[in-house]
Amino acid sequence: MAVMENETWPQPAYLPHYLLRGDPFASRLSREADIIAAFYICFIGIMSATGNGYVIYMTIKRKTKLKPPELMTVNLAIFDFGISVTGKPFFIVSSLSHRWLFGWEGCRFYGWAGFFFGCGSLITLTVVSLDRYLKICHLRYGTWLQRHHVFLCLLFVWVYAAFWATMPLIGWGNYAPEPFGTSCTLDWWLAQASVSGQSFVMAILFFCLILPTAIIVFSYVMIIFKVKSSAKEISNFDATNTNTNSHSLEIKLTKVAMLICAGFLIAWIPYAVVSVVSAFGEPDSVPIPVSVIPTLLAKSSAMYNPIIYQVVNLRRYYRISSCFKVLKKRRNFRKSSISWH
Repeated sequence: MAVMENETWPQPAYLPHYLLRGDPFASRLSREADIIAAFYICFIGIMSATGNGYVIYMTIKRKTKLKPPELMTVNLAIFDFGISVTGKPFFIVSSLSHRWLFGWEGCRFYGWAGFFFGCGSLITLTVVSLDRYLKICHLRYGTWLQRHHVFLCLLFVWVYAAFWATMPLIGWGNYAPEPFGTSCTLDWWLAQASVSGQSFVMAILFFCLILPTAIIVFSYVMIIFKVKSSAKEISNFDATNTNTNSHSLEIKLTKVAMLICAGFLIAWIPYAVVSVVSAFGEPDSVPIPVSVIPTLLAKSSAMYNPIIYQVVNLRRYYRISSCFKVLKKRRNFRKSSISWH
């Protein structure tokens, strides 16, 4: 009897969250909440596909060779367009049906597409931030950068995103339903199942979030310091100086890139925080209604970039039109002065 009392029974095997409540693809939200989420994602998807599609179309329509910053912009638009057309319809139909309709194969494809295009967008922004940093802080960089260098960088982005998105399909990690049931994502909960699951989650967090974000933040912090330290030096040049105008253009491009990176990170960091808490916290540590909000915010990230491009173009249009108005007023004033004399 003493032996039996001291005997430890084996612990039950790990059960993922989607097997704890029966049907893994049944929605855990109310029908009203699902309908609201569906219409929200429908609006986001239309705006994103239209905006990024327009950017791609206008780029293809141009007959001149694209400059390196334009190539990176197009690559970002392709990733954002891809995440809009491959992922949004699945979520909308499932939310309106109050359950995920596409089974495990559809779940894995949806998870792969979302992670591939999302990771590709972030790594593209990382490359853009490095390009901005080198052009502002190391002026010699711009003299040797050629289009084939940019193509190599973009090839690296696609291979990098494809590598990490495909790992869960070949055995390291997995894709699984979200806790609310009508969407799929990386199986963050594998961190609680095994050492392999923990290594997968830690690798994804480091190589697909922490490292790119650190590079982006480092690049723009260094740019800010460089711009502040050289402001007096730049102001001493004549406004018509070619180098000054070139530097001013680089600063404007950098501001646009900073806005795009900030929009992306603001959209995705809350989702990353919730995912980390879910991966390493207790089961149901994140209430299901709370987990939906960061997911919806992250899915809206692809919509921001075309809006930023449009705002910048509008500001440019207003500046140009204002210049024309000033010139016109000066011309009219001169004419009136001459007629008076």
